[in-house]
Amino acid sequence: QVQLVESGGGLVQPGESLTLSCAASGFAFSTYPMAWYRQAPGKERELVVDINERGGVIEIDDSVKGRFTVSRDIYRNAVRLQMNNLKPEDTAVYYCNAHLWREFWGQGTQVTVSS
Repeated sequence: QVQLVESGGGLVQPGESLTLSCAASGFAFSTYPMAWYRQAPGKERELVVDINERGGVIEIDDSVKGRFTVSRDIYRNAVRLQMNNLKPEDTAVYYCNAHLWREFWGQGTQVTVSS
């Protein structure tokens, strides 16, 4: 079955970096678009970045442009989100998403940016 497992979240101070990983299984990873979303407390889930099958960015939120970089590793069936210069407003649960015949989601990983 389709599984998406996120890892790499944590507590960091403003200006620091984190790398999130999403391990995917149960489907032909290299043939589907993937995405990272996030949901802050009291807010709706929002798109962070959407990438195509080759890892090209389809859409990225303006608030993370220049700070976040996404990549996909077709050999390890993984998608990574490198987050630099983190800000308190980046605090959220980050979710990996796969656009298959329907949307699939991971369980999420918490990112907290606080001094």
